Amino acid sequence: MGDKKIAIIGGGNLGQAIMKGLLANEVYTPKNITITKRNTAELSEFKKLGVQVTQDNAAAVANSELIILALKPYKILSVLEEILPQLEADKHLIVSLASGVSISQLNDTIKNKVPVYRAMPNTASVVGESLTCISPKTNVINPDIETCFQSIGKTLYIEEDLMDAATVLGACGIAFALRFIRSMVQGGIQIGFDSKAASFIANQTVKGAASLLIDGKNHPEFEIDKVTTPKGCTISGLNEMEHNGFSSALIKGIVKSHSDI
Repeated sequence: MGDKKIAIIGGGNLGQAIMKGLLANEVYTPKNITITKRNTAELSEFKKLGVQVTQDNAAAVANSELIILALKPYKILSVLEEILPQLEADKHLIVSLASGVSISQLNDTIKNKVPVYRAMPNTASVVGESLTCISPKTNVINPDIETCFQSIGKTLYIEEDLMDAATVLGACGIAFALRFIRSMVQGGIQIGFDSKAASFIANQTVKGAASLLIDGKNHPEFEIDKVTTPKGCTISGLNEMEHNGFSSALIKGIVKSHSDI
């Protein structure tokens, strides 16, 4: 286990998902991780495992080296002002998970006192399958950030001007994919399966489809062509979905989410 001391400031859904991923993959010693939340009772399961749980953001920062800010955008700058006295240039590294708040804004608030990155993981960190986009993209990858986020899934370094797009595609995308799976389950029930069987089939099918693309590194249409045959039921179903705006609706939803950040 690593001896790096980590503070997760903000124990909401995303902060807890990251915490569960870190603990499940046993990369960090629980006693070296601190998580904060106003209502600490909601973090009791972590406390039982040896994680440091507190309401005090400043104390959490003072006892850590890598600081992950899992906060809502409207809260992050005020919390940075709160912890500023505890920040030490040769000790701390900050990673902000807040969408729409630039590195420039973060640096202005902490007066460029410590290095600052932005990152956008997703809630699949719970099962070690997050996709975390990290900015700024540099020639030197920070090993502490790399260790942390690769322990909960995959990482991709991107330019900061793509962070909002990464939020939509990678983080909001979890909800989009889940809504698609839910629709598959509903369709499966309508054609005869019970909900448990429909869910099992849909979930495994989507997992298999993603694995085909990840492992084979092919374009989706390459794999689609293997399933569609002339006058077959697959192409008739795909065409019916497209006639009803399937791809268009998904693309419009992604663009809409991006415009609302």
